[in-house]
Amino acid sequence: MSYFRQTRSSRPALALSAVTLIVLLYFFLGPSVDVSSTLDPLLRARKSAAAASNPLSPPTSAFRKSRSSPGDAQQPLAPPPIVHYQLNNLTASSNPIKNNEKVLVLTPLARFYDEYWANLCALAYPHEHISLGFITPKTPQGNEATKQLQEAVNAYQKGPLSQRFESVTFLRQDFEPAIVSQDEKERHKMANQASRRASMAKARNSLLFTTMGPTTSWVLWLDGDIIETPETLVQDLTSFDKSIIVPNCFQRYSTDDGKNAIRPYDYNSWRDSDTAHELASKMGNDEILLEGYAEMPTYRTLMAMLAETDDNSDKRRLMPLDGVGGTALLVKADVHRDGAMFPPFSFYHLIETEGFAKMARRLGYESWGLPNYFVYHYNE
Repeated sequence: MSYFRQTRSSRPALALSAVTLIVLLYFFLGPSVDVSSTLDPLLRARKSAAAASNPLSPPTSAFRKSRSSPGDAQQPLAPPPIVHYQLNNLTASSNPIKNNEKVLVLTPLARFYDEYWANLCALAYPHEHISLGFITPKTPQGNEATKQLQEAVNAYQKGPLSQRFESVTFLRQDFEPAIVSQDEKERHKMANQASRRASMAKARNSLLFTTMGPTTSWVLWLDGDIIETPETLVQDLTSFDKSIIVPNCFQRYSTDDGKNAIRPYDYNSWRDSDTAHELASKMGNDEILLEGYAEMPTYRTLMAMLAETDDNSDKRRLMPLDGVGGTALLVKADVHRDGAMFPPFSFYHLIETEGFAKMARRLGYESWGLPNYFVYHYNE
């Protein structure tokens, strides 16, 4: 009977062969590897350096849990960090990519649209410098929107390292919405505007004050029903180096004869008028001016009506504004830090985003609009 005897010299060779076989099996049969993370150690190092070390760290920092467990006496958790932030060194410039400036994209979201998420993910600004913040209402539709958004975020954040956003924050409103229905006609009824926009202002403020961190340079407000923007939206808007700037929000639709066309959607970006001032002078303290309603003609200069829609229009044409809409609105973070928020009450007879522009003006910041630069609203 023959047999194999393992000699001393053969044991290392067998061990090496076994290890090689295990490695090959893991390579071919194991979980997929994020190639981008292995090919770009600098990106991984940057993300690691920007990650939060403690739950008390800024919400715009991606939080990584400590490896030690709370019950492990041998490896106690690190104490809360003492961190110094030099806000004087924080920039918000016309070349944010060069300066590695952090952008916080904030979205009050009542319904989830796949087109909104796809457009957001397609933004060409480096995602390692983008943090996302969402707030959803306590309604059945809000519950469904939160579920769909959570699924989309989870799937996307498991993708290549170079595509992941720096951090994502979800908030649920701690107050009841002014109107439950999200039907477009119901939302835009004049009778619903004061309570609806006060509720929107509270949601925006809650989202802003909870998510903006000490490294945030820019805040991009982007409504959940904005489904189409240029991929270079952030770079395009920041290139003007304005404290507050808003593009023109339009909507695509089909005419009665089946042709594709576009029309204005957001009328809240405007230059003030003497008529509006006169109307306001006769109002009670809690009454507000509203734009876009025949029952309240203000005769303001509406940016939506000044758009040049031909292909040769000047996309960098600027106009000063007294009121701004919030469908897509870029703000230097210092404007918010200095105290400009969205009043949920009558502020000089203005409310929410229009009240924000007035408050910013009182703080010394001007608002600007781009009548020929378009973003597009979902067509219900």
